Amino acid sequence: MANGDITKETEYDKIEIVNTWTIQVRQVTKIMEEQSDGSKKEISRAFNRHSLQPFTSSKSGDSWTHTDIDISGEDASVQAICNTAWTDDVKTAYKTFRESQST
Repeated sequence: MANGDITKETEYDKIEIVNTWTIQVRQVTKIMEEQSDGSKKEISRAFNRHSLQPFTSSKSGDSWTHTDIDISGEDASVQAICNTAWTDDVKTAYKTFRESQST
């Protein structure tokens, strides 16, 4: 890298478990500029956030359908936390919660 070069860096700086089954993910994108001494200076920062639950749930008549979400496109660190946090007991609790909702 040469002085004045601009680079873009992304990382997952927050992965949190909320309400037992919701995984909140925050990705930060930083725009960095190379300084004359070889260090980098951050010139811009932006965040992208999303949350994940173990299933998508829908109700048709009196019947509920719970479909596992696809986390294969998530970063490996996010997948690891989802796979650890979403135990069978947590999944059962999430289904019970969803089915207690009116719609």
